[in-house]
Amino acid sequence: MSIKHGLLALLREEPKYGYQLRGEFEAATGATWPLNIGQVYTTLTRLERDGLVRAASTEADGRSMYEITDAGRDELNSWFQTPVTRESRPRDELAIKLALALAVPGVDVSAVVQRQRAATMQSLQELTRLKRGDRDGEISWLLVLESMIFAAEAEIRWLDHCESILLRHRGRPAKQVHPVEEITEVTQ
Repeated sequence: MSIKHGLLALLREEPKYGYQLRGEFEAATGATWPLNIGQVYTTLTRLERDGLVRAASTEADGRSMYEITDAGRDELNSWFQTPVTRESRPRDELAIKLALALAVPGVDVSAVVQRQRAATMQSLQELTRLKRGDRDGEISWLLVLESMIFAAEAEIRWLDHCESILLRHRGRPAKQVHPVEEITEVTQ
């Protein structure tokens, strides 16, 4: 998630100060991605440096209000119009963990997969309970929640797939393969 673009989106209509931006960001995402206030102010400093926001005013209590600039509006519009690519998403820690578990002697990869499946299943159950208690009218929260549910379901399917590959390859020595060769093997 781009905090930069999230803050620009929240500044689109009117100037706001950091704590207000943090609260609105968390409300819009159902608090699934809590922001540290330090992240907010660090990001605002970078946005100001890059000419995407500017300090609009300082309130009596010393809080700075920020507003989006024309360049910031252009950047935000470009972000909304550009699809998110797989390459631009953060590294997949679970995939990296499993790859390294295979490379490190003595790690029970099947146990790693089983523990992850149990944790993901528990998370999926919690998300499903949250959905049942859905708050009417909060479509942004519902979209975020359903995205998390679909991601958990996909992760469980992928873990099942990993386990079947491990079972097929049990007893075979691990070999280094080129990523394209591995993708071909997985899709067959």
